[in-house]
Amino acid sequence: MIPFREREGVRRKFLFLLFSCLLSVSLSAQTYQELSEKAVECVGKDSLVQAEDLLKQALKLEPKNAHNALLFSNLGLVQRKLGRYNDAVESYTYALNIAPLAVPILLNRAAIYLEQGMQDKAYVDYCQVMDVDKKNTEALLMRAYIYMLRRDYKGARLDYQRLLEIDPKNYNGRLGLATLEQKENKFREALDILNQLLVEFPEDAVLYVARADVERDMKHDDLALVDLDEAIRLAPDSIDAYLLRGDIISIRKRNRWQKRTSKKLFRWECLLPMFTNRCNNANNPEK
Repeated sequence: MIPFREREGVRRKFLFLLFSCLLSVSLSAQTYQELSEKAVECVGKDSLVQAEDLLKQALKLEPKNAHNALLFSNLGLVQRKLGRYNDAVESYTYALNIAPLAVPILLNRAAIYLEQGMQDKAYVDYCQVMDVDKKNTEALLMRAYIYMLRRDYKGARLDYQRLLEIDPKNYNGRLGLATLEQKENKFREALDILNQLLVEFPEDAVLYVARADVERDMKHDDLALVDLDEAIRLAPDSIDAYLLRGDIISIRKRNRWQKRTSKKLFRWECLLPMFTNRCNNANNPEK
């Protein structure tokens, strides 16, 4: 049996150790939070390398913390901004291992897959989002875009229509549907959508380029050039406008040259028999 005083000393030591452990846990949790908050501040200041380092420190400090899905997601965001797409995908994947149904993380990983040309992987992630949230407009829009790349116009139309049922005024959904109508040679339907968009967004250079492209397909080159001039006025750095205008002008010049060449050939074909007869007569004076 331990004497009273000795017992009290042991008790004090035990309480001190317990307090030390609790303090250590508290400081650890606080440090994890501080590192996370500092990382967010660094992202706001565009100090991305420092933010990445802070997030990795926090993850190393508490590898089993329930909030690590958020930290891995933020790490993926930082790495994406740094242009390290493979690392970003890996970080998002770690986040999804912790929170497999996290829609924002699925959308972020899908976006990188799409940027890297991995359409099939992006498609899987967008489908997973739709399984969780059937009204997610971003997933519907991007899945429709993938269908367009695959030339699956039926699938694209279904997603665009579903998107516009949820959000009838969705700009990208309407522009995407106009592009689909154009792809299926439904030029009048495409123009109707673009004309309505231009009523709502009269200063949008992208819409003028899109309408010019449809007009070009309809052989209305003069109207297309007018729209492209307006697009360039609104957005002087619009590469698409310059490329499309250059393409139309080049084709028109080539067509003019072909017409002139055809006329010359026609004249030559008409004159050739006469010239041949004269040559024959000159070679055969007896006749």
